[in-house]
Amino acid sequence: MNRTATDDAVNGSRLRAVVLAAGRSKRMKTEIPKVLHELCGQTLLDYVLGAIAGVGVGWPEICVVVGFAADRVLEHLARYPGIQTAEQAEQLGTGHAVSCAVDFLRGHAGPTLVLAGDMPLVTSASLRRLYEAFCSEGAACAIGTARVPDPSGLGRIVRDERGHFVRIVEEVDATPAEQRINEINTSIYVFDTPALIESLRELRPDNRQAELYLTDCPTIMQRRGQKVIAVDAFSADEAAGINSRKELARAHALMQERIQQRLMDEGVTILDPRTVYIDSRVTIGRDTVVRSHVYIDGPATIGERCEIGPFAYIAPGTIVVDGTTIRNNVAPQNNVLSTGS
Repeated sequence: MNRTATDDAVNGSRLRAVVLAAGRSKRMKTEIPKVLHELCGQTLLDYVLGAIAGVGVGWPEICVVVGFAADRVLEHLARYPGIQTAEQAEQLGTGHAVSCAVDFLRGHAGPTLVLAGDMPLVTSASLRRLYEAFCSEGAACAIGTARVPDPSGLGRIVRDERGHFVRIVEEVDATPAEQRINEINTSIYVFDTPALIESLRELRPDNRQAELYLTDCPTIMQRRGQKVIAVDAFSADEAAGINSRKELARAHALMQERIQQRLMDEGVTILDPRTVYIDSRVTIGRDTVVRSHVYIDGPATIGERCEIGPFAYIAPGTIVVDGTTIRNNVAPQNNVLSTGS
């Protein structure tokens, strides 16, 4: 009988998650762990953890695999009570990274979500779609996929004539026909945990990098007769990891668009979004108007029926009370602002 998300909760085999956050991005030319780079006020890792929490996974049910500058990542994770960690002392591939979390996984009979900590644009809604497909299909593995305009350099999803998953093929190994496929592996998975642990034991470093690849686990499962599905659950933006400053800037623009769109949907007027920056931790009340050339740092709270700008800077910790008008203002940190104050 096929599982459902409700069945998993009732049976005590709730979803767990492993977040891969051990890597170092050479292309970013930084001594800061990649997952701790900031995007609109929060780290890349914070966004990923928030998306996982939105699927109903509590902090003690999440294990973050740390590696490069592990002490800094662990210090950051202290704000998440009960969150689990594992260390990947040597970066020997994604399969090796998940293997480092086996103590966390061992004894868990339910499903495990695996994803990277540098994918800040991933949403809870898409993670839930992947999880629900895993449950409804009774799969041992559900691979999250996306269709992208330019799949260059990415692993392609090969399907048969009926649309069923066949394999993941890396670009270097792809035929000309396979290179034209625009459905790519996002490296986001839901696994049956005991099946995942068994497949991790069979991984071998039989590749140019001499690393253990998590992408080999679905193949191992198929070979053992277990069901593997590919689910087109993610947008091209969500599938984008951050490996360079250029990609970080692009993600910043996309995240800023999301933040402003959410606020406008909630009743805030933003007259010129192109000249406005709003931190992800800022709250703004209904019928407030944000004019051009405004920078609202966070966390900050702006009430209802306010007018902010033009040419205003609101510092972190500022509270702007209902009905306040701020023009050409630099607000000091932790200030309470109201018209006439």
